[in-house]
This record gives sequence, structure tokens and C-alpha cells, in this order.
Amino acid sequence: MTLREDAAALAGDITDLRHRLHREPEIGLNLPRTQEKVLTALDGLGYEISTGTDTTSVTAVLRGTAGTPASGTQRPVVLLRGDMDALPVQEKTGLDYASEIPGAMHGCGHDLHTAMLVGAATLLSSRRDQLRGDVVLMFQPGEEGFDGAEVMIREGVLDAAGTRPDAAYALHVMSALGESGAFLSRPGAVMSSSDGLVVTVHGAGGHGSAPFAAKDPVTVAAEMVMALQSMVTRQFDVFDPVVISVGMLQAGTKRNVIPETARFEATIRSFSPQAKARLKASIPRLLGAIAEGHGLEATVDYIEEYPLTLNDGSESAFARHAVDELFGPQRYRELANPLAGSEDFSRVLAEVPGAFLFLSAVPEGTDSTEAAYNHSPFAVFDDAVLADGTALYARLALERLASA
Repeated sequence: MTLREDAAALAGDITDLRHRLHREPEIGLNLPRTQEKVLTALDGLGYEISTGTDTTSVTAVLRGTAGTPASGTQRPVVLLRGDMDALPVQEKTGLDYASEIPGAMHGCGHDLHTAMLVGAATLLSSRRDQLRGDVVLMFQPGEEGFDGAEVMIREGVLDAAGTRPDAAYALHVMSALGESGAFLSRPGAVMSSSDGLVVTVHGAGGHGSAPFAAKDPVTVAAEMVMALQSMVTRQFDVFDPVVISVGMLQAGTKRNVIPETARFEATIRSFSPQAKARLKASIPRLLGAIAEGHGLEATVDYIEEYPLTLNDGSESAFARHAVDELFGPQRYRELANPLAGSEDFSRVLAEVPGAFLFLSAVPEGTDSTEAAYNHSPFAVFDDAVLADGTALYARLALERLASA
């Protein structure tokens, strides 16, 4: 049977696993019930299994039996990633397999990623004699803001097979992007870098009727928020954009009391190393000068988080070819621009050449422009894409090892 036929035959099992994961979402680096489901699904497939110590990760290595490497050369290795964690979101989809855990939801589709990677594990196990190298499956917790990829790298996932991977791939489903079943990606930057900004303006409290007798941090914080937006449009190239969004602003306890401090937090996105470096230098200087100009002080913490998600050119082309061969060229769409979201798989791609692809899982009959986006409490992902994602994971490993 072909990969697509075998994946289709597994669709019932993959869907069942996805639904069981969806009902019991777990957040962060500690996902014991999710880990247990994955370990049970991998049992008996011939993988060398290891689990994390600082996180409930699962690393599974399959040793291929096809071919013998030339004398003095290492067996090639391919890594496939599937993230497993959920979001602190109260689900509102009304699905019959909706989350049973209050305040937690698989609103970004990681339940699909995990189920597809388990399905690929089954397909690859049955084709072990066709694998001309080794496959590492990276079941990762903590993608949603906990930097689980960095933890797994620190714990040795990139060396799990004995040698570093020659290539690494990951899929990510989208609930409101493209036509359902389409694979989307691009060479080069595919997702932005992400940094955090935490600012505290230190003033002097007083009565709201006499601001001259106090040092009002609220008006200074407000000026800072607006100045950041002006900086984006006046100091950065429109063709190398940056995005700064203030998501939290806190100050005061009562309307007629000028508070001692005002605090805000922002997320910062950029699409080149040059822009990222310039932001890190410019923002503290700008905000410090605004505070000083009003006779106040500011504590500015610029927090470097995730780097750019950069697809290797040749690996991106290889992944596109794999989609074309498996499903036909009509199933691949090249993104005109990177997405402004960020990914900790970027840490893997900083160490290993590879590619990150999106898979549209817009529910049948739904207009993607009207569908709820990833992270929404109403986000719904179509189970129909599970078999195709499973088949592509397996194809990437088989063909990349054959070409090494």
C-alpha cells in the first residue's frame, strides 16, 4: 500500500487519539496525561524511547535497516517535531469532544500535531527496512510560551540518535488560513522572531486634583505607548517591518489618586536579525529619554525570546517536492510573506537545516476569512487533514534519508 493509503487506513485511530488528547488538554512543560497517551501509542513499534527530566517530553528513535553507510561516514538522521501542549483558554466550540478541563483548550491544534506524529511513527515502523538512516521523533511540551524546544535541546534531543540530524521538519495546522488541506510555506523567514518588553514608570503619588504636586507616571506611560508606535513607522523600513503591541497596561487603584507607578507589557515581532538588534538598542533609549524628560525614571526590561523561524532554502524546496509528489502540486501554496507569529521550533532550525510547514485545517464548508483563528476559544480544526499530515511526516523522513 502507498503511504497515503496506509495513512488513510490509520485515520480512525489517529482521530480517536486526537479527540482523547483534545478532551484532556494540559498546559506548559508538565503534561503527564499527554505523555502517557503518546508512550502507550508508541509501545511495540520498535522505537528507542527516552523522556525528559525537566519536562514531560518524549523522544523516540527508530533505527532504519536499509543500506549501509560508506566507510567512515555516519548514518543520516531526520528529526520530526510535534508539539503537545494546550492553551489557558476556556473552550467554546461546542464539539462533542470538547475540553473537559476548565480553562484549558487545544486552541492551536497541537493535539492534531501529536496525533499525526504518532501516526507517522506507525507508518515508519512498518517501513523500517526502507529507512536508509535513523528517525528522531520529538514530542515536545511547552511550545506556547514555555520554550519547550530549548529545554529538549538542552536535554539532548538533537543528539538522541548518536549524531545530529541532517534535516528537521515540523507541521502546524491552521484553523483560518488557506484552503482546507493545503500545505503552505516559503523559503527563508516563515515566522517572526518574538521578544518581550516590560516597562515600569516610577513617579510620585498624589491627589488627582493637584498633579503639579506629584509626578504622574500614567501620562508618561501613555506617551511611551504612543511613542513606540511612532518609532515603528519612522525608524524602521516598511519592507523590513516590526510589530509592537502593548497587551497590558496597569496603574492606580482609584480615579482621584495619582499612583506611584505605571506598568505596561508589550510583544515585539521582527523579521530580520538587523531589525531585532536595532529594536533591542532603540527601545530602552527612547523610553528612558521620555521618562527623563518628565523628571521621572523608568525600568525597561527588554526580554529576548524566540529567534526567527528560518527555513533552509534546499530543505524548503525538498518539502515542497514531497508535497507535490504525494498530493500533487495543487496542494502546495507558497506564502508571499512570513507570519508574524513565532515558534520555538526556530531553535531547532537554528541548529539543523530544515523546514516548517503549515497545514490548513479549515472545517469543510467554512470560509477561511470568517473562521475563528488559532488561539480563539471558537477555533475548530478539521479531522480530515490528519491522514495527509501523517503521510507527509512519513514521506519527509523516508525520502530525505534516501537522498542523504
